Amino acid sequence: MESAESPSKRAPAAGRGNRMRAAVLEATLAELTESGYAALTVEGVARRAGVHKTTIYRNWKDSDGLVADALAGHFATDIPIPDTGAVEDDLRALARSLVAAMTTRAGRALLTTVLSDAARLPRFAEVKHALFEDRFRRAEPVVTRAVERGELPADTDPAELLKALAAPIYFRLVFTGEPVDEATADRAARIALAAAHAGALPAT
Repeated sequence: MESAESPSKRAPAAGRGNRMRAAVLEATLAELTESGYAALTVEGVARRAGVHKTTIYRNWKDSDGLVADALAGHFATDIPIPDTGAVEDDLRALARSLVAAMTTRAGRALLTTVLSDAARLPRFAEVKHALFEDRFRRAEPVVTRAVERGELPADTDPAELLKALAAPIYFRLVFTGEPVDEATADRAARIALAAAHAGALPAT
């Protein structure tokens, strides 16, 4: 007799093309979140996505490429850049967006993956580098406008400002396990702004 399978592991058969790809990548994120990188298998992803494992192997060389594509695809989603007219409000909005992104299933999957053995693989290093470079690039207009308004020192480095903004959030996510919410984001924004005002974030 066929063994029962958890409803969360079953999925209707996915079609071809873009719909199949989306189903497989979504299933990969779900498997990463529930089981972690070390336990992820192509078979498990295929079962959850409702496709045969040979379909996955035709589109991805191995599970590492599958995981990298799942994470990169999710975090490539466009994030609006705040332009409130006040740098404090802009930084608060950026911090809240980061908290919202990193507390989703995909965000948790990203964290568990980059903290696992996968972090040593070149493909994952590329994904992580591209992700943070994209975030730094997005922060630049916020800093540029604030400098033009006289709200920040002229030599404030956008990348350094974003690092200062993100650091308290990632510290809780990775090390302490403390709650991460909008209050965390607002505190991080105040810390980053204070550092910038003190001239501690110049371009190097």
